[in-house]
Amino acid sequence: MGETVRMRAGEGMPAYRTGLVAVLDVGSTKTVCLIARCEPGQIKVVGTALRETRGLRGGTVMEMTAVEESIRDCVAAAENIADARIQNVLLSVNCGSPASITARAVMALDGAEVTDDILRQLLAEGRARCQLDGHVVIQSMPTSYVVDESLGVRDPSGMVGQRIGVSMHAVAVKPTALANLRLAVERCHLNVAASLFAPYASGLSVLTDDEKLLGCTILDMGGGCTSIAVFLEGHLVHADVVPIGGQAVTNDLAVMLSSPVAAAERAKVLYGAALGDLESGADVVSVPQMGEENEEGDLRVPRSMLTRIIQARLEETFGEVQKRLRDSGYDVAAGRRLVLTGGASQLAGARELAARVLNKQVRVGRPRPQSGMPASSAGPDYATAIGLLMAGATMPPEVLNPELALQREENGTKGWLSRLTGGLIG
Repeated sequence: MGETVRMRAGEGMPAYRTGLVAVLDVGSTKTVCLIARCEPGQIKVVGTALRETRGLRGGTVMEMTAVEESIRDCVAAAENIADARIQNVLLSVNCGSPASITARAVMALDGAEVTDDILRQLLAEGRARCQLDGHVVIQSMPTSYVVDESLGVRDPSGMVGQRIGVSMHAVAVKPTALANLRLAVERCHLNVAASLFAPYASGLSVLTDDEKLLGCTILDMGGGCTSIAVFLEGHLVHADVVPIGGQAVTNDLAVMLSSPVAAAERAKVLYGAALGDLESGADVVSVPQMGEENEEGDLRVPRSMLTRIIQARLEETFGEVQKRLRDSGYDVAAGRRLVLTGGASQLAGARELAARVLNKQVRVGRPRPQSGMPASSAGPDYATAIGLLMAGATMPPEVLNPELALQREENGTKGWLSRLTGGLIG
């Protein structure tokens, strides 16, 4: 089922778990389910499915039955392709106003050597300190260790000293929103083995090691919200969510052009751009009107009008992102590198507009190719799901699910790893 792996702050994740791993990315506009067979050093995708999400807004459940049906249809399709049935899934989370928590814990060594047992106790103390009123922690992990005066230690195992400390970073969300999302999954007869902050998972699949080490901001542009994850020195240091996404752009077009939402979405995808020649009226687009049954009633508008509407909304979104980064102190600290991912990042001109507003070097991030993934599933809109797969196949279970570490403390050390690992295999 798995083998023990020491968790080092900022270390690349070793592949060590074998078996089936299933992940579920439930977004405001789409639901993605991936099933993979994991072997040491390799992930082979055996089932993939994407379905439209209904009943979700901004990552929050608005209609339980509709969300449940979306998840059930998506999982069933992936299971049929994989010819397998899954019970446990790793779930992405973007709801509940995600917030960053930082904490520190210190233990006395008195000249003793740092052993695995000491590290377990230290990390358990660090996780216990990751608390925020009215929130529940969905993920927590060490960012650096300190041994006496040695700062920024990546792996203190085997070192000796008088004191050892650890810095922790955690992501917490409001419990009601998380409970409703988990309930929708559980009503499909699935167990949520662990949860990860969605843009953190995206970062695992689209960022290079150098970007994570030297500093990079990732914007996961989804349908219901734009999520922020800041990486520095190899690990996540800040998380936030702006409640504006691609659906807001579609709704703006629908309202301004009196068009059905489906027609507005089509116009955005086929003809829309975030930047362009705003004064050029040569290109004309026909947009269906609400209530009209034939093409004679279509509204013919210059393409530049679509650009004006789209640009205004995206400028607002990127402006709010900039404000939140400045308030957090990571606008400068994380450097000038920014990566866009998510379905809305594919809009023409989004990269250039983000670079202009945020004053950063911007690229569009695509997930690393995975064996068995079809070419049509290799775009930015699959970044979170592929990142979840990478995490589920490689991360120690007590990192994926902080509650498991607490259970270990209650149940004792003997046999704890096999119990935790078994809970993550589909």
